[in-house]
Amino acid sequence: VEGRVLCLARPRLPPRLPRPAPEVPLPRVVLVPAVFGSDGAELDHLPPDIAGVVIAAFGAGHLAETMADRAATLADRMPVILASATGAGPVLERTYGYRGGERDLIARGLIPAGSLSPAKARLLLILALAAGRTRDEIAALLNS
Repeated sequence: VEGRVLCLARPRLPPRLPRPAPEVPLPRVVLVPAVFGSDGAELDHLPPDIAGVVIAAFGAGHLAETMADRAATLADRMPVILASATGAGPVLERTYGYRGGERDLIARGLIPAGSLSPAKARLLLILALAAGRTRDEIAALLNS
């Protein structure tokens, strides 16, 4: 603007996590897409060695009610990350409060992925779990 660079947004540094030791197996984290007509029953049948789940949700972080209930139950046992499957834009945190909306899901324990894609959120969750991060520390990494 007027011959000067005007930064409207500053790039964020990615979270720093230690590189996992090669001899230690990485935790298993699954990526589950929300699709129209699905009730999320696949969340009830995950293998016992799954350490975390990333859900590729509709729009800015929304799920059908039945899938929302299952995801919330799962979030009581392990980190469940809520990412947007749209390909661009963040998971909202304060807009929609209906059952299955992002406010409802966050209140029931799901962790918003911010602007990370589902695939990137999965990689971050794998590294965070491998580094021994807690649910609260994982949430802080995603919202930093």
